[in-house]
Amino acid sequence: MTTNNSKARQSTNVDPVLSINPVFVRPGEATEFSKFVMPDEPSLPETAYQIVHDEAMLDGNSRLNLATFVTTWMDDEAKKLYAEAADKNMIDKDEYPATAAIEDRCWRMLADVWHVPDPNDTVGTSTIGSSEACMLGGLALKRLWQEKRKAEGKSTEKPNLIMSAAVQVVWEKFCNYWDIEPRYVPITKDHMYFDGYNLEDYVDENTIGVVVILGQTFTGAYEPVKEIAKKLDEIQASTGLDVKIHVDGASGAMIAPFCQPELEWDFKIDRVNSISTSGHKYGLVYPGVGWVIWRNTAVLPESMIFHVSYLGGDMPTLALNFSRPGAQVLLQYYQFLRLGREGYRAIQQNSLDVAQYLSAGIAEIGPFELVTKGDTIPVFAWILKEGATKNWSLYDLADRLRMKGWLVPAYPMADDLSDMVLQRIVVKVGMSRDLATALLSDIKGEVEFLEALETPLPREASSGSHFHH
Repeated sequence: MTTNNSKARQSTNVDPVLSINPVFVRPGEATEFSKFVMPDEPSLPETAYQIVHDEAMLDGNSRLNLATFVTTWMDDEAKKLYAEAADKNMIDKDEYPATAAIEDRCWRMLADVWHVPDPNDTVGTSTIGSSEACMLGGLALKRLWQEKRKAEGKSTEKPNLIMSAAVQVVWEKFCNYWDIEPRYVPITKDHMYFDGYNLEDYVDENTIGVVVILGQTFTGAYEPVKEIAKKLDEIQASTGLDVKIHVDGASGAMIAPFCQPELEWDFKIDRVNSISTSGHKYGLVYPGVGWVIWRNTAVLPESMIFHVSYLGGDMPTLALNFSRPGAQVLLQYYQFLRLGREGYRAIQQNSLDVAQYLSAGIAEIGPFELVTKGDTIPVFAWILKEGATKNWSLYDLADRLRMKGWLVPAYPMADDLSDMVLQRIVVKVGMSRDLATALLSDIKGEVEFLEALETPLPREASSGSHFHH
């Protein structure tokens, strides 16, 4: 009896609230930290974790984010590798030689997938993402042009780069940062993507190269590398100007080799100097990792390679970034080993199948007209048929879907067709047929709601879905 009383007395010494809910009544959770001033005192790790965790809950569910191209699902073994390698810095090649060797294997595997002519005479690197990879590919084109012009005793001022008006914003940045005139080929209703039409009007002696996109950001369409290269052959025959191509294959370079092997777009085409891709898009790796590969060492100027004495070793580096994660490179190697060509084909084909299932379902909904159907990369877009709705727009539909958790962006087409508003879906691994059916059901339901409106929604209520590509 005495023992029981003793236990009872001991239990009363514990704060009953703390014993029930130990985290949420601690300082920090029960009070509030300043948002912009570092606190004076430390917190318990559980408290700091809970605060960050709870605030991050306010983000959307990444699996329902159909705006992003970025991978939002990996398996448990990949997550385990990620945690094990989170402390590795990719730049420390002398300290982490195994990771450096794996990086080399990865880009060489990609070079093989992209039909590099001579595996012993090629060069590539990982990057923090496809934007850095594009920057390096574009910079190589500029340096090659400069070297050629200097050798001929000609001016190296006023270089220009030719690309679609519907390029991803990285190319606008590239031209801005490196003082290059961007020459945008307009998008029109007759030419919804860059196809080489009127290309001769844009090429001159100051053209450093042409960017061709394998999987346009706005609609998912492929720009035809082979046809554009053929047009450049004709331009060279008539003018003597030898203009090379960089293929921005951020998405398509990891789809086409596996699901559209008949498509000619890669190093099989002589005019292609370099190809970039995003490992964290259809490379199926969490962000951030990208890859860029050059046809041969001759088309990568030596001036772009830095030899750094770092941590006891000579380290050649080819990057805009210095320190960056090594874990994602290991994850890329894991996916290459885990999936192989057949695994990549099966996964990407499933995404293509789901995209086309969705696009077919959306095409059947009254006011919609497909612009693309998801048979290039698993991305498609649609517009409202002219005069099909009275009191709502695609921005309204995007806002209604956001209330259900779905992020399905609406946005204007590139400048020359900026009066055309698109809505787009990106299908990635993790978007199952079952989820797709649920999305279609929600779209139909929201269209019915919007069609029943007797007056338009206030514009400020539907302004949050504008798309930043």
